[in-house]
Amino acid sequence: MLSDIAPTSIGRVHRARLMQIWRSAGWPCRDAIEIDLLAAGLVSLRATPEGHETVHLTQAGFQWLALARQQNRRALSAHDRLAEKVAVHLMDAGRVVWRELSLRARVEAEVDGVQKVPCEPMPYPKALWPEEEAAIERKASWRMARPDVFSVRNTSVQAYLQPVVHEVKASRADLLSDLRHVAKRQSYQWLCCECYYVFPAGVAGLEEIPPEFGVWLLHGTLEDGRFEMARPARHAPCELPFAVWLALAKATPMRLEVDEPAQASLDNEVGA
Repeated sequence: MLSDIAPTSIGRVHRARLMQIWRSAGWPCRDAIEIDLLAAGLVSLRATPEGHETVHLTQAGFQWLALARQQNRRALSAHDRLAEKVAVHLMDAGRVVWRELSLRARVEAEVDGVQKVPCEPMPYPKALWPEEEAAIERKASWRMARPDVFSVRNTSVQAYLQPVVHEVKASRADLLSDLRHVAKRQSYQWLCCECYYVFPAGVAGLEEIPPEFGVWLLHGTLEDGRFEMARPARHAPCELPFAVWLALAKATPMRLEVDEPAQASLDNEVGA
């Protein structure tokens, strides 16, 4: 148990700081969190030949991080583990990935809470006069979209970003519930060029998924299974609105755990 390695006062905020130290050059913050970690023996101070102090994880710190990861992984639901597997697959392909984003998306107006239009990407109407533009805006409806996995290509050219949404469904009931909400699907489409449903093979047939959505199937278990693109998504050019850019800037993209930490690189250079 974690309490056998570190005091009970060490919690999630300390785990986050340990991960930051592991991924950084180790410059000390000299705040209360760092005092707790030093007192618990999870980190230590080292002096460089130039006289600068840096913070490094101790063996106890590594053990505490590893055990915390194992406990968190066991606590994840099937949906969360499937979403994490999708995110890792996309990062392996070189994409920049976010999870658990809340993005404001534009959909067509609802009537009595029920969407009355077919699920198609909403066009961007052009107004000739300001009053026409105001009228168009009044007909639109806005909602908060929370895609399971949102990703863009790793490029600095906006036209090549190709934002994509992957909506993860671990069970048939979850998938059918999502398919009943047209406005929810429209919000996904407004945010991306392509949108996919991801679910285990056998949960649903391709004919049950709207044709504009692509489908990924998981064959096998969550731990060892492989993905198959059963149907590509319909591509629609999309430019990310400023509000989406702002939300991405405030959020932190996921990172592969196999990334080499900067601290290790600096250690090697110092020792060279």
